[in-house]
Amino acid sequence: MNRSRTSHQRGSAMLVTLIVIGALLAGGAVLVSLQVASNRSSDLTRSGTSALYCAEAGLTAARPFVAQNYLQWNAALLAGTEPTWLSTPLGAHSIDGDAIADYQISLRDNDDEVSPIANDLTHDNDQTIYIVSKCIKFPDTEKEVVELVTYTGTTGCLKTQQGGCGGDGNSIGE
Repeated sequence: MNRSRTSHQRGSAMLVTLIVIGALLAGGAVLVSLQVASNRSSDLTRSGTSALYCAEAGLTAARPFVAQNYLQWNAALLAGTEPTWLSTPLGAHSIDGDAIADYQISLRDNDDEVSPIANDLTHDNDQTIYIVSKCIKFPDTEKEVVELVTYTGTTGCLKTQQGGCGGDGNSIGE
């Protein structure tokens, strides 16, 4: 009878040990999945920030060419695609020198028609348009930067969101 009781206790100890080991393995699996999710979130944040910088770099590169080609804005708005006068000087739109496009540039008209005339997005009436730069280098976190700019005429300057022409505070006119 003593022998049967010892055998029964050994089985109980083994069962308790298996339950504890199973619980530890499950807890370890939860911790690993939390760390993987944290790493993924961190990667998305980093690539999102890089994508924003990429889109801003595209906007900075395009700005002087948009100013130089004011007379061709309407043709570019009508075509709805990136004009050749913008894509040619900017080359492959690569910011890292690998000849693979990192951003796309487009022009968009603002709402500049006076009522009751319907808004015509293919024609600029007030020398003000949007330059749109979209980073395509990071497909998981594509970012787009839009800047409203006004052509001022003789100076060839765009009144941008960075203080305007010659620091005039983005005032309208010359």
